[in-house]
Amino acid sequence: QVQLVESGGGLVQAGGALRLSCAASGSIKSINKMAWYRQGPGWQRELLATISTSGSTNYADSVKGRFTISRDGAQNTVSLLMNSLKPEDTAVYYCNADGVVLTSGPGQYRFWGQGTQVTVSS
Repeated sequence: QVQLVESGGGLVQAGGALRLSCAASGSIKSINKMAWYRQGPGWQRELLATISTSGSTNYADSVKGRFTISRDGAQNTVSLLMNSLKPEDTAVYYCNADGVVLTSGPGQYRFWGQGTQVTVSS
């Protein structure tokens, strides 16, 4: 019923910039919070940034000042603008929708995208 699709990943040199986008589709009534995570080789999945329906944002220390999360509520999309990229940013990036209310009825759910690869070369 619900699908999250990430896009915008690719190869970029250190110091460059990249914008990721995630679109949520399906029988969605509302989404309370959207977020970006990443998982690099040999690392556990890391929460990078969140944005609520009010527009309130939070960032991990590792990306604060470099990454910016934004949300398009009308299309249930979330973007991540990544600046000053470093080789250590290389990872698979995942979007997440939390507190999702479906058109089918009450209850809140959580959904994940399948991820998009970001590779930063030195």
